[in-house]
Amino acid sequence: MSPTHPAWTRAWEADVVLRDGGAAHIRPIRPADADALQAFHVAQSPRSTYLRFFAPMPRLSPRDLARFTTVDHHDRVALVVLVGEAIIGVGRYDRVGDGVAEVAFNVSDAHQGRGVGSVLLEHLVVAAREQGVTRFVAEVLPENRKMLDVFAEAGFATTRAVEDGVVMLTVDVTPTDRSREVMEAREHRAEAESLRRLLHPRSVVVVGAGRRPGSVGGRLLADLVGGGFTGAVHVVHPEADVVRGVPAVRSLADVPGPVDLAVVAVPAESVNGVVAELAQLDVRGLVVVSSGFAEVDADGLARQRELLRLARVHGMRLVGPTSFGIINTDPAVRLNASLAPVVPPAGGLGLFSQSGALGVAVLDAANRRGLGVSTFVSAGNRADVSGNDCMQYWQDDPATSVVGLYLESVGNPRKFSRVARGLARTKPVVVVKSGVSSFTVPPGHAVRETRAPREALDAMLRQAGVIRVDNVHQLFDVAQLLQTQPLPAGERVGVVANSGALAALAAEAAVSWGLDVADPVVVAPEADASQVRAALEQVFTDPDVDVVVACLIPPVAEVDREVVVALQEVAAAAGKPCAACLVALVGGVEPTRTLQPPAPSEGDDGDGGGTPAAALPVYTTPEDAVRSLAAVVRYAAWRRRDHGTRVAPAGTDARAARALVESLLSGRTPDDPPLRLEQEEVSALLACYGVQLWPVVTVRSADEAVRAADRVGWPVVVKATERHLRHPGLGGVRLDVSDARELRAHVDAMLAGPAGSGGGTAPALLVQAMAPSGISVLVRTLEDPLFGPLVSFGLAGDTTVLLGDVSHRIPPLTDVDVVDLVRTLRAAPRLFGYMGTPAVDVGALEDLLARVSVMADDLPEVFSSELSPVQVAERGLAVLGAQVELAVPVGRSDAGRRVLPA
Repeated sequence: MSPTHPAWTRAWEADVVLRDGGAAHIRPIRPADADALQAFHVAQSPRSTYLRFFAPMPRLSPRDLARFTTVDHHDRVALVVLVGEAIIGVGRYDRVGDGVAEVAFNVSDAHQGRGVGSVLLEHLVVAAREQGVTRFVAEVLPENRKMLDVFAEAGFATTRAVEDGVVMLTVDVTPTDRSREVMEAREHRAEAESLRRLLHPRSVVVVGAGRRPGSVGGRLLADLVGGGFTGAVHVVHPEADVVRGVPAVRSLADVPGPVDLAVVAVPAESVNGVVAELAQLDVRGLVVVSSGFAEVDADGLARQRELLRLARVHGMRLVGPTSFGIINTDPAVRLNASLAPVVPPAGGLGLFSQSGALGVAVLDAANRRGLGVSTFVSAGNRADVSGNDCMQYWQDDPATSVVGLYLESVGNPRKFSRVARGLARTKPVVVVKSGVSSFTVPPGHAVRETRAPREALDAMLRQAGVIRVDNVHQLFDVAQLLQTQPLPAGERVGVVANSGALAALAAEAAVSWGLDVADPVVVAPEADASQVRAALEQVFTDPDVDVVVACLIPPVAEVDREVVVALQEVAAAAGKPCAACLVALVGGVEPTRTLQPPAPSEGDDGDGGGTPAAALPVYTTPEDAVRSLAAVVRYAAWRRRDHGTRVAPAGTDARAARALVESLLSGRTPDDPPLRLEQEEVSALLACYGVQLWPVVTVRSADEAVRAADRVGWPVVVKATERHLRHPGLGGVRLDVSDARELRAHVDAMLAGPAGSGGGTAPALLVQAMAPSGISVLVRTLEDPLFGPLVSFGLAGDTTVLLGDVSHRIPPLTDVDVVDLVRTLRAAPRLFGYMGTPAVDVGALEDLLARVSVMADDLPEVFSSELSPVQVAERGLAVLGAQVELAVPVGRSDAGRRVLPA
């Protein structure tokens, strides 16, 4: 692959979020940047120039400008960070030796403190590793504390020495756990801050608010004002002086700036012109409700791409287009920049919806159930702000305790998995993924193609601790339980009912979801509140019960209010989660909603010494209640468990593997088909990760077979070269051949039949040492354009081929992920001594899976690999066959540096 090929730098251009939440663009420098670079340089203070060049330099000479802007993108690399057309930072490296490059940065005085230097370092490190650079060296003046801090805080292995008054730094650019943690923490802070600025604006301008009844812009303005927004509201109208009671100005140029948030509801053809004008107001957040973009046609797609480019160039985060709007119920903000007819009360549920139409249903469902909402974001076409951004914000938002996401597509599953896993460790995440296929992509959504199996998305969500549900109804079933009840300590279910039939339904539902059920406690249908309370206390105080389902059906028209209060009080006192099935209206309250504690009676100050009552999630059927409880029980178990540490098997050599891969792919481009490796190449690559591929010899005669057996060791197995002929009954395998006479007979017979037809011009067979008996498994990896690396595992044979019993995980894996990869197979009991058969060496199998996962994570060039068969014995295992394909990667969507989706 030529270093000057456009593909070499294709992935080096990206949009990023800086520390303060503003967007910027990073790309390789170009000769045409000479004027912008000079403007950047002369704007620097003399001190900044001295710290960079160790000497006064008021201007760059023509020779310096040419040298700085003309690079080869291999031995000399330079990246610039831009806001608008202005350069605000430059980072570069020049190769000075084998694998060593000198690195330097220069950040605009006006943009100090925004994290520009750390972004440049991240992106330069990725570019350097791609070009075979393993170490950076830098000379820094001791007084340049900011630059020294950039290196010290990045998390890479760094050494320093002082020579002649200059700090000499050496940085190993190999990623470390610490460098990954630092990058992810910086990404989290920046993206959370960018959402905070969107959802907590101090001023809003509405563009497109007409006076005509029913106009979208007018409705947005009315909701914004009617919702009691606490900040300043500006309106632009070419003719009116007042719109919906708000003074209007004639143009955006007349709006007193700066403005934090712009809400745009003008025809699609006019949106981009408006955004260009908004840049003059220093707008940082943009909500576009207008339609007519990528969801329509190719022209709309081009319009949307230009909209995104304009927003990013001017440092804005974009919600939409075709957004339903955003809401923040915080009393200090009271932002309703949406088309919602009714806004739910303030509460702990953070909601994200990609569909504008579904946004209406989502908010209406929350309101009907009495669920309070903290914030709501409708992403529309999801050109920029996504569910990942919202999760970054909600992780630190004290007002949000539960997160609900309605997703029509997942643009970056690898990052989604990482961000969701971090959030789910402290706050539950409930996801509805629409579409019959896991990968259904609605019009207008930019999503890479995928070759991954449909089950990969479900596996990713489980790995991240996300609760996946089938529809919006189930999302709120689970959310109301999470929002009102404590997490369960276990999976043992107690059932209380005033109907034997209801108790049986609840118990059967619990068993079907894999929960342990205690004997139900059933009272008479006409039991009064005291009798019901006694039954409830019996179940709630049982130490062998973790969660309770209460099913009550009234003997007349509605459940006795005193019975409901008893249920709320007993549940609150016990501190155990409870789901109620009240098969009737309760005092006029809708079913399937949250019952709030009763209001204090007149004269009661709420401190009368009685038992407090808890809010209670109510369901119309026992099945709905139990399904929600089962989801929460699984989530609580995931949250309690040890999530392990990232696997790092001993005896791996990533640098040797990368050198091998780069040599094999030399001269190839991303447009070339995958390259299938020869067995010697496969063996060399696997050996870099401590995996030994058993040798196999191709033979074309009985004499060659005997010589091969002498070399690999007796007894041997003889196999057809074509894999499909090795299945039982097809005659393509002879096992445990222990002497030359027997081997010659088998070889002669096989060469004369179908098994000898796969070796090219002359019939051929394969001879290999006979592995110890055990269980045959397969291990696969896939480099997917959407998911990135994917590791799959299954037992060889019919369970995989016919039943699809394959487990999947997305690297990087922890040791717990590896354990789950093995044990989530339905056929996994066969590995542990099923029906009297000996257990196999699962530890050796898990070690192999860890090594293969690290290879897949390290090398996006590994287009696919399959280790099959792998024979797992009682002690150890043998990798008997392997295939690997390599391809020039197009760049991962989550590649170890901060980037915004394109």
